[in-house]
Amino acid sequence: MSFIRFGIFVSARTAKATATIFTLVIFAFVAPAWAQQSKTAASQKSLTPAKTQQSPEQQTGSVTGKVVDQSGTQVVGAAVTLTQAGAAKMDATTDEDGRFVFVSVPVGDFEVTISFTGLTPQKSSGTVAAGEHSVTPLIMMAIPTQVTEVHVGVPPEELATEQIHEQEHQRVLGVIPNFYVSYAPNAAPLRAKHKFQLAWKSASDPITFAGVAFFAGVDQAADRYGAYGQGAEGYAKRFGATYGDVFTATFIGGAVMPSLLKQDPRYFYKGTGSKKSRLLYAIASSVICKGDNGKWQPNYSNVVGSFAGSALQYTYTPPGDRTGTNGIVGGALIRMGETSLAGVLQEFLFAKLTKTKGTQRASVSNP
Repeated sequence: MSFIRFGIFVSARTAKATATIFTLVIFAFVAPAWAQQSKTAASQKSLTPAKTQQSPEQQTGSVTGKVVDQSGTQVVGAAVTLTQAGAAKMDATTDEDGRFVFVSVPVGDFEVTISFTGLTPQKSSGTVAAGEHSVTPLIMMAIPTQVTEVHVGVPPEELATEQIHEQEHQRVLGVIPNFYVSYAPNAAPLRAKHKFQLAWKSASDPITFAGVAFFAGVDQAADRYGAYGQGAEGYAKRFGATYGDVFTATFIGGAVMPSLLKQDPRYFYKGTGSKKSRLLYAIASSVICKGDNGKWQPNYSNVVGSFAGSALQYTYTPPGDRTGTNGIVGGALIRMGETSLAGVLQEFLFAKLTKTKGTQRASVSNP
């Protein structure tokens, strides 16, 4: 009986040892593989954020664009500001081709604001994608045609005085007088004193005297009006005759006749519509004007002023250089042609080059 128990004990111990050895053998083979698998999984888990995280360059893009004026000319030196929600604004300036560029722009929506002296500010918006270049549509800046404000209780005469004061500061390239143009289509009507004030300001401007001196010198060099002679005396006579032409044309056509006929001697800048319509409008300025009542009418002031100025010029022209009635008519037509040419230059060139145009505000008075 004890032998049987001993056998069972030995068998149980042998089976237990065998199971233990078997388990150790399995663990010896499985454990390294399991450890390697766990290590690999941990390594992959630690690398996952690095794979999904983008570099700073991949989180930004660039924005470029081009700025022109209404004639298609590149706007050089315009200030460009790029803004985004939650990001610092960025500034740039257009180059000689009218182009601007922003680099390292954070991804997302953006807005650019373009400003330039004498032109209406413009805005453009878009979206920057990671690692891509965003090109804005062509940005066109226009000359403001009118800034309208309502002034209650301001008499028209007071408003006209303010507008004339602003016009007297208008100069092409900041130098050449450009007083006889209004950039406000509904400008206040001028009184007679305003018309004479504008004429005197133009005729007495230092640049006017400089221009007269130059053309008198040209006439002397070409020996025009030979009866005046040469030397200082001849130059003085030519200077006086040339300034007489300027003075009479300015006062008769720009002050005397407009006051008598109640017409406005100024050129009213159009700035809108097709180039053809603007060209015809400018050419017609020699024979069509705005009356003090605000209505368009035949420009009798310019027609009569041109003939009167030509006739006066005839009286102080040396007898040998007079051409009779044909000369008076021809001189008047030339003066009217000069008015049309001036209108074309005002419409297509001078508006861009005028240094200060002022607001010239159109107002509504309260009687």
